[in-house]
Amino acid sequence: MTGAEAAQVVLRLDGITKTFGALVANDNVSLALEKGEVIALLGENGAGKTTLMNILFGQYTADAGTVEVFGQRLPPGTPRAALEAGVGMVHQHFTLADNLSVLDNIVLGAERLWSARSDRRGARARVAALAERFRLRVDPDARVGALTVGERQRVEILKALYRDARILILDEPTAVLTPQETDDLFDTLRQAIAQGLSVVFISHKLHEVMSIAHRVLILRHGKLVAERQVARTNPRELASLMVGAEVTAPAVAPSEPGASILHLDAVSTPDRGSAPGLRDVTLDLRAGQIVGLAGVSGNGQAELAALIGGLCVPETGTLRLDGESPSRWTPHEAVQSGIARIPEDRHKTGTIADFTLTENAILECYRDGPFSARGWMNWRAADRFARGVIDSYDVRCPGPGTRIRLLSGGNMQKLILGRVLEPGPRIILANQPVRGLDIGAVNYVHGRLLEARARGAAILLISEDLDEIMRLSDVIHVISEGRLSPGFARGSMGAAELGVWMAGHGFDEETRHAS
Repeated sequence: MTGAEAAQVVLRLDGITKTFGALVANDNVSLALEKGEVIALLGENGAGKTTLMNILFGQYTADAGTVEVFGQRLPPGTPRAALEAGVGMVHQHFTLADNLSVLDNIVLGAERLWSARSDRRGARARVAALAERFRLRVDPDARVGALTVGERQRVEILKALYRDARILILDEPTAVLTPQETDDLFDTLRQAIAQGLSVVFISHKLHEVMSIAHRVLILRHGKLVAERQVARTNPRELASLMVGAEVTAPAVAPSEPGASILHLDAVSTPDRGSAPGLRDVTLDLRAGQIVGLAGVSGNGQAELAALIGGLCVPETGTLRLDGESPSRWTPHEAVQSGIARIPEDRHKTGTIADFTLTENAILECYRDGPFSARGWMNWRAADRFARGVIDSYDVRCPGPGTRIRLLSGGNMQKLILGRVLEPGPRIILANQPVRGLDIGAVNYVHGRLLEARARGAAILLISEDLDEIMRLSDVIHVISEGRLSPGFARGSMGAAELGVWMAGHGFDEETRHAS
């Protein structure tokens, strides 16, 4: 690549402004991207990153400003024009049809869905080659609605790669990938970047930004406030620029666990499609203790969360709460027993898109909590509760009457966290609690979980981020193909050792020793 080619500007945004009512999402933002360059967009949740990229991709229309791709101005609000110009986007939130297969989702819009047999065969071969090359393996015939969150993210990435994008927008693309999958993706991206691919990378994982980006642009409250060359900065400076102050992770003191609140004894559940059920799982959740669950997505985490949340019952084995086996176990009984859940998928199972923030804030306690009496809703109390969560958890929104679908993913997550933590539950089922949150919000959430632990709550922390698991957990279990490892005390196992268990090898060794 010559110096002139390397300096070619392939994308230019000039004076982009976008408002949603009184909320200013983007305020006169300008940037340029060169051929073969990776720029990272950083900012707190609600800073305007995703809105800016949706304007570039034609899904939103800017109130002011222009978008140029390869020197040609794009018509506003036209995703087809962006695609034809060579822009691809991996969305933060899935844009997949649950009732279609993986293959149909990938080719949908790129060619006729029900094309000739030879075309389908060619599409299948191309998808298989991309999946192998990028190590994003997924069954092309699987129905998307039956896939795990991690598998759906792989389909989103494959869908963008299938269209031969010359400019690729990656909005939190590694949120549900394992560290090894992320490394593999970055290796392939670097090869494509060396051949001229240009990338806009949005991530809250600062070590990823330092690894893949050339330049970093920082947005705060919709404004572009700073720019840094990656070679001349560090994660600490970037974190401070994002939030406008020094960022400090909360200290994790040793815990003194109390009595067992919830105990699973040799529990098994049936498989669900390609998702394995639990296999002879024994687990103890004790007061004042954080139990971390590590594992590759799709290895039984969802089944364990469903069991504790009352969405299923053991096929064999027993579940005991305060030493007693409940006669019925449903989501209502779980909530009544003081179990609060942070769901893995904030869109599918955590919120109702067209409900307001107030309505979403009381979703799991409107029947029996302080918001209803004799069948009548106390909306004044519900509104007060929602406003308290908005203020305490810094939910960026116009107000509690806002439809939650208008919020950024991170701000949705903050509302869910407030809904869960504010009532002071006995057991907290925290499934990917900081997915999509900026570093300031991550530290805040971790601090609140530690406060809940100090208050005596039993916490099950399910996360695919090993750093989070190792830092917060008092006891760590690994789950693989529905099997649960022994509990490991904090600091007794490193990432490499846990990775052996995540790959299933530790279970094989344990079986050999037992025999």
